[in-house]
Amino acid sequence: MKRAEVGNIIEFREGLQGIVEKVYENSVIVDLTYMENFQDLQIESRTVVNHKNYKIIRESAG
Repeated sequence: MKRAEVGNIIEFREGLQGIVEKVYENSVIVDLTYMENFQDLQIESRTVVNHKNYKIIRESAG
């Protein structure tokens, strides 16, 4: 399984998407404000996701 890198867009937990901000050994920190409907969801702006629980949607250009 390929691990996400900073800047990647990932999807997890029933369709939530975000931009990877930091990569740790077992998880990533994701910025959820990337989603168009972020304000409607009333959730925190960042979350931690284990490497086993996401798929990479788009890799960063850098």
